Amino acid sequence: SDPRTDLWPLVHSPLPVMLLFAVYLFVVALGPFYMRKREMLKLRGLLIAYNLAMMTLSSYMFYEFLVTSVLDNYSYLCQPVDYSRSELGMRMASVCWWFFSKVIELLDTVFFILRKKQEQVTFLHVYHHGTMLFNWWSGVKYVPGGQAFFIGMLNSFVHIFMYGYYALAILGPQMHRYLWWKRYLTIMQLVISSMCSSLHFFVSECPFPDGFNTAVFLYSLSLIALFLHFYYRTYTRGKQ
Repeated sequence: SDPRTDLWPLVHSPLPVMLLFAVYLFVVALGPFYMRKREMLKLRGLLIAYNLAMMTLSSYMFYEFLVTSVLDNYSYLCQPVDYSRSELGMRMASVCWWFFSKVIELLDTVFFILRKKQEQVTFLHVYHHGTMLFNWWSGVKYVPGGQAFFIGMLNSFVHIFMYGYYALAILGPQMHRYLWWKRYLTIMQLVISSMCSSLHFFVSECPFPDGFNTAVFLYSLSLIALFLHFYYRTYTRGKQ
């Protein structure tokens, strides 16, 4: 483990993340049953505030990932010199920890269930939200820097638009004519978050643990398959 991050909240042991994941699956399994005979909750004000807050947090993380990598020439850390305790390296590790907002994003599913939007709680949705907990816990504990910045930067960029879309959608039907770009949001999630992440880990010259390279590549392949299936079911088969 990386000694810089090992004592940070949620990092030292996998038990807190495992407990959160267990509670998440419990809510996914029993939440619809609990809401079956209850009125759906609108939560309009709460959802607007939540989506705007997540949009702001995603913007902050994207900016930090960008500054500590591209703009500040973070690529020099790929050289065989120990910069792990540099100010820049600590700043990168810090924004990697903030990427633990994946814990907060589990509320996406809770809100869907409380609003009886069960059709939104797909296997892709649950799989992506649940597995990202463990993926990024591993990243923060063992490799909070180097090539790890790339997938976090891309994911944060996509989430700026995703939570912006959700914020507009919750305002009501009068906003639907401005949401024609949902299809392109799916394409962005597919191309940027999955394909580009996979390609980067194989073309980059930075030294990075082979185990993490392989794990990220296989995980990205699973997302590509699931996003393609979602795209076909939603935008191709749905029009036939």
